[in-house]
Amino acid sequence: MRYLMPGKAEQLVYFLKAVSALEDRGGIVKGDKKPLKICSGIYQVAGPDMTSGQDCCVYLICSEKEMALIDTGCGKAYKSMILNITRLGFEPEKIRTVLLTHCHIDHVGAAEFLRKDYGSKIIAHENDSPPLESGDQILTAAFLYGIRLKPMRIDYKIRGETEAIEVGKLTLNILHTPGHTPGSVSAFVDTGKLRVLFGQDIHGPFHPDFGSDIQLWRKSMQKLLKLQADILCEGHFGIYTTKDAVSTYINGYLSHFS
Repeated sequence: MRYLMPGKAEQLVYFLKAVSALEDRGGIVKGDKKPLKICSGIYQVAGPDMTSGQDCCVYLICSEKEMALIDTGCGKAYKSMILNITRLGFEPEKIRTVLLTHCHIDHVGAAEFLRKDYGSKIIAHENDSPPLESGDQILTAAFLYGIRLKPMRIDYKIRGETEAIEVGKLTLNILHTPGHTPGSVSAFVDTGKLRVLFGQDIHGPFHPDFGSDIQLWRKSMQKLLKLQADILCEGHFGIYTTKDAVSTYINGYLSHFS
């Protein structure tokens, strides 16, 4: 597998095109942290200390000439996220798939921008699709962020407990992990000898207004522990890079909420 990186001149062209194309999108909010390569084919391109304090951590998967995003951030710093992808040498036009791990605004706010700008396919679990399709301001937590979420179309709904989506030569394996919300999902990719887990909002929070269920969440965490992931890409609290660190992080919250 080889992803061709454009030369400096080509990168500048992509950068300028991105700025021009995004004039009517979310504003640029500068963070201290640069986009980060996690391992081969996996990058962090947005997050609270990278783009906007209201963003979740957003992860980019690259394989061949196809890409996928895990979540999108709240939308206010959409330009910053796209420019981070461009700075890494990738073309946002190659983002074929956007997986929304749950319905909260800090994870879904830029989804419609990605569909309109690049034709990306928006994927979510069927249990979290209704609040997104109706623009529910409470279940999406949009009211907490001062953002008005417009109803959005979900192109593909995950039904049941597992799903697998091809991203180039990689397989994005999706697991239904309810608890934080009814339709929360986690995903993992096996790249080389590493298993990379995208476990957004493992930490909660849990509230009845969000449809949270702590008992279901405990069962979901056991599913994630059984994966024995080498790397955890979490939704707000960074990246954990050994099996021991991953299991310690998950078990820590299981103990906290016991």
